[in-house]
Amino acid sequence: MDNDKRKLTEKELKRKNDFEKISSEMQQKGYKIKNVVINTQKAKYLALLVMLPFMALTFWLYNNVNSFNLDGISWGYAVALPLLILCLIIVHELIHGITWGIFAKNHFHAIDFGIVWSTLSPYCTCFEPLKKWQYLLGTAMPTLVLGGGGAVAAPLIFAIP
Repeated sequence: MDNDKRKLTEKELKRKNDFEKISSEMQQKGYKIKNVVINTQKAKYLALLVMLPFMALTFWLYNNVNSFNLDGISWGYAVALPLLILCLIIVHELIHGITWGIFAKNHFHAIDFGIVWSTLSPYCTCFEPLKKWQYLLGTAMPTLVLGGGGAVAAPLIFAIP
C-alpha cells in the first residue's frame, strides 16, 4: 500500500497492522517476503489487457453462432446492461470471498469486502495467510466461473430459438 497515496480507513489500517504482525511472525519461522503488490490503477490496466483477448474470442464465437446484429439492441437493454455489470462486479468479489473462505482457518470470518471510493475499486480480501495455490485459485475463480462459464454458456443459450 506504500504506492497508494490515499489516507487509509481505520479498518484498512487495522488490516495493514495485522498483516505486518503476521508477516513478522512468518519471517521468524523462516518464510521469505516477496512483494508482488500493484496499485489499483495498474491493476485496472492489466485486467483490461488480460481480458481483451478473451472478450475478442467470445465476441467472435458468439458472432459465428448467432450473427451479431446491433439493430436488435433496445433501450431496455442499454439500461439493463449497467445494472447487470454492477451485479457481476458483486458476484465477482463474492466468488473471490467464497473460494478464499473455504481455505481460510476461520473461513468466512476471515473475509472482508469493501470499496476504495477514491478509485471506485471494489475489493475482497482474506486477512489470514493462505497457501500460494489457494490464493491463486481464489484469484482465478471469477475468471473461470464468470468468464469461462459465460463464454461457453452464452452462445448455447442465445442460439436456442
